Amino acid sequence: MSLATAPSETSPAPLSDLVARDAREFGVYARTGGWAFGLMVARSVRPGGQGADETPKVSAKEFAELAGCSPERVMRYYKAWDRAADDGLVPHFEVLAPGQDVELPDADAWLSYYVSRNSATSERGTAIAEAAEAEGIRPTKALEVAENPTALRAAILADPSTARAARQALLDRVREDPELQAELARDVVRTDDLKKAVATESRSADRIGYVRQIAESGQIRTPAGQTVDAPADLRQEAERHLSLIDELDEDEDTGEWASEAYDTMKSLVVEAVEADPELRVQERRTKFYSSLQKATRVFEDLTFDDAGDFYEDDMVQRLEELQQAIGTCLAALRDAQGSARRAE
Repeated sequence: MSLATAPSETSPAPLSDLVARDAREFGVYARTGGWAFGLMVARSVRPGGQGADETPKVSAKEFAELAGCSPERVMRYYKAWDRAADDGLVPHFEVLAPGQDVELPDADAWLSYYVSRNSATSERGTAIAEAAEAEGIRPTKALEVAENPTALRAAILADPSTARAARQALLDRVREDPELQAELARDVVRTDDLKKAVATESRSADRIGYVRQIAESGQIRTPAGQTVDAPADLRQEAERHLSLIDELDEDEDTGEWASEAYDTMKSLVVEAVEADPELRVQERRTKFYSSLQKATRVFEDLTFDDAGDFYEDDMVQRLEELQQAIGTCLAALRDAQGSARRAE
């Protein structure tokens, strides 16, 4: 009987020096982020004012050629290190020598000093960076978005939450930018769907304003145009409708709620007028005077210097009928006047 030979354990293959080096460099970058590359630039690129014969360091241009990248990219790392050195976070260039290692800050701190785009040094870039800091985000993120409007457009088109953020940002901006206000207004009136939507929202806002005015001022405007104190129950109803509208979420459609509140309050105002005998008489008096004033203005604007040019028999007939109606109106008013005097 033969015994199977147990498989011998294979010894691990010798670790490649190249793999070990990659792992070490990866670990350094994972811990320090851009600081690792910033140190390479800081200890190898000579500061401004130093000549080539004073230091073994090279110029940013020479370093970029050796690295196979642009001098601008090298200088972005150079300036980031310089800003951090001014803050006492890293050593200054002058005390660093090629190949020298120093303790590096945490990786997260790098993004506070490094700006990956030249636009950050422009007036526009500075404004974007300041706005980003005010919002509590890294300037590099805002600058990246600003330099890639196509990506911003794609995000807005694809993602509702991004579109809402963009809308709110535009609203904040438009309050202080008259030129943008005019451009947006032109865009709205030139787009039928937007124009209709604005008209609908404007109507809803007016209706909510009508209800809010009653709730907050405690006064109503009658159909004839009188402004009087609102009955307590009517004002309470306005407050109830208003509270329901105010509790709606920002993205909810207020149109239906606004219409219901407006129609209800209009009906209640008419009922309030009819329920008060004195107010009802005053309302009829106001309506009469308003109609009389309108008719008077119309006749005052008529001229007949060239009546012969446009005369038609129908005109005379209508004026005669109107004259009869005025006569009837005068007779009714005179009878009412006589009845009032007799009652006294």
